[in-house]
Amino acid sequence: MKQRVITALVLLSVLAVVVWQINTPLFAAVIMFLSAVAANEIMRCAKISNKFLLVFGTAFAAVTPLLASAKALEPLVSADVWGSVISAVPGVVYIIAFVLIMCLAMLKGYSHTKFEDVAVAFFACVLVPFGFSVFVRLRDMLQNEQLGIYLIFFALICALGTDVGAQLGGMAFGKHKMSPNISPKKTVEGAVCGIVFSLVLNVAALLIYSHLASEPLGKTASAIIIACSVPVSLMGMAGDLTASVLKRNFGVKDFGKIFPGHGGVMDRFDSVLFTLALTYAMALLAF
Repeated sequence: MKQRVITALVLLSVLAVVVWQINTPLFAAVIMFLSAVAANEIMRCAKISNKFLLVFGTAFAAVTPLLASAKALEPLVSADVWGSVISAVPGVVYIIAFVLIMCLAMLKGYSHTKFEDVAVAFFACVLVPFGFSVFVRLRDMLQNEQLGIYLIFFALICALGTDVGAQLGGMAFGKHKMSPNISPKKTVEGAVCGIVFSLVLNVAALLIYSHLASEPLGKTASAIIIACSVPVSLMGMAGDLTASVLKRNFGVKDFGKIFPGHGGVMDRFDSVLFTLALTYAMALLAF
């Protein structure tokens, strides 16, 4: 417990610095680091032994968030310059090149590399980094930069608030198992408490944002965000359960050990990746 508390305090301190520098390249650098570590964790849990797949896949995962926005490197590199760089080649070309290179690596190392290794590498190094890149996309996608940053916190609250509320509610009221074959400790009562807790936190966060923002949200936009809190929170639970299934399939307790007492990057961000994705979809449709 002492180790978990110390790690949590260190992570909160790092989070405070990242939030303080959220409009600088430091934010993109942190997201790149998390993306690379998460991809590497999944590949190692899947016991991929091909070193080229591990190194190339990890590098690809690290670079992906940089391609998410023309503003990713401001003020070091202007949006006009970086925008022209990332728009020079369509994103799908990078994905096609990644798949072809991975397949060629499989052919070269066929004695110890299976197609399943390539499939896992694609999931770990393309889909997961895209999830992390949504941090940068949300920050920069809207003309109202404050709203983009608020949406990042909305996704985080839906994930972390639901998790905390579900744990506390499960300990206090839990009786009916929600998914006994995947995660025996999760209960229906805990899930309901998690959604309610997340909803309350998001209402409070919206009130604070409306009070501090230079361009407060209107009633319609506010209603959309609060209404979306429930499905986004449910998606966070789905992300947590999905990660549990992966760990069971891989036969591991945690994805990694980078955070003492808390596991790896994927252990901390499994639900966040799902809430970010749905929040991003909501933002594309509503704003």
